[in-house]
Amino acid sequence: MNNSKRKSYELDLTKGSIFKEIILFTIPVILTNVLQLVFNTADIVVVGRFSGADALAAVGATTTLTSLMVNLFIGVSVGANVLVARAFGAGDKRALHDTIHTAVLAAIIGGILMIILGEITARPALELLDTPPEIISQAVLYLRIYYICMPFLFMYNFETAILRAVGDTRRPLYILVLAGALNVVLNLILVVIFHLGIAGVAIATVFSQGVSMVLVSLCLMRDEGTHRLIWKDLKIYPGKLPAILKVGIPAAVQTTTMTLSTLLVQSSVNSFGTTVLAGHTASSNIDAYMYTPLYAFSHAAISFAGQNIGASKYSRVRKANLECFGIVIVLGTLMGSLVYGIAPQLIGIYTTDAVAIAYGAARTRQNGFFYGICGLMEVIPQSVRGMGSSLIPSVIAIVCICLLRIFWIFVIFPLYPDYVILNLSFPIAWIVTSIVQGIYYVHVVRRLPKRDAEIEKQ
Repeated sequence: MNNSKRKSYELDLTKGSIFKEIILFTIPVILTNVLQLVFNTADIVVVGRFSGADALAAVGATTTLTSLMVNLFIGVSVGANVLVARAFGAGDKRALHDTIHTAVLAAIIGGILMIILGEITARPALELLDTPPEIISQAVLYLRIYYICMPFLFMYNFETAILRAVGDTRRPLYILVLAGALNVVLNLILVVIFHLGIAGVAIATVFSQGVSMVLVSLCLMRDEGTHRLIWKDLKIYPGKLPAILKVGIPAAVQTTTMTLSTLLVQSSVNSFGTTVLAGHTASSNIDAYMYTPLYAFSHAAISFAGQNIGASKYSRVRKANLECFGIVIVLGTLMGSLVYGIAPQLIGIYTTDAVAIAYGAARTRQNGFFYGICGLMEVIPQSVRGMGSSLIPSVIAIVCICLLRIFWIFVIFPLYPDYVILNLSFPIAWIVTSIVQGIYYVHVVRRLPKRDAEIEKQ
């Protein structure tokens, strides 16, 4: 009975109502990601309210750099997700075991390397971004403490990718609730009571990430299902790391390159001063709240495609993709309409500075019109990766997003040096990328077998 209870966390995406399975899979992912943002927002709000605008701006100045480091290995974890999902869908227990243990060991090694790289590059990177002198010391302190949690963060993301690949999206949610609540409590204790400021927020983040990693690891270790983690079996199994990297590296290059292009935008925002940066930081955080539910459907798309390709159920792949596309367009449009009317009030949660609120609200309203397109831009390439093509979606994203933003920053923005013009680079890139990704999706889906393997056997 205990064994049955543990296996019940798995979700077989190769059978049943597609729409129902998408919702069952995605709701815990949405809640997990939104709660993660809530807890991250607690960092920003506590710093902004109790340590001042400079501390808030300092956290904002580090956001893109921390995202760069994190997205590198989140991208690689996509490879683990695809391979685990395919092995699970095909019922290949040996491939499942070898892929999981290779991925976890790779995450441990990668996280340690990221600590070293992060500590060395913290100040030079912030200086390169023209971080205002009055906040750079605080920003460097935050980064150097934050980078300590890289092994925890990478292991958590890889292990969560493994759970999601077999349809388990509930336990990561339960774990995040516990670890996130701990993070908020530590924020209040270290910042409000002990007056550690930005260092207190960073310490709380490191500790809570460590707790998250331990709890997810315990889930995998105690699981009696096909994806159990056995520490003594950790090693790089033949053929598994190259297969993970074949899918994961293009995804990682895409996310890191996109983050680099965002760094260029961040550098341009810094030129407007601390007040505008504070408003931009608040608006970016609100964008993240809107983006997160949409991005959750990309997890559904890649897991659906992976499991059903493994089971040779190609018709379900096509149907699940189209349903995910439709959902993100409708949901994104609704959320954009909502934030447009209450943008100033939302920015006011983060700061009381009237100028910062004005700039942040203008950016939020501008981006809100295009949230549905942003979601589509994320779901299409993940569905294509689940079908086995990872390189071309990454090339499309790099060209359409990164090069367009570079062109915008170095050609258009100097001609019209206005904050609103600068931020137009985001929705324009979303639109162009979605169109090109959509064209490639049609090409890939046409190459799938026309009939399912089960039908052919009859």
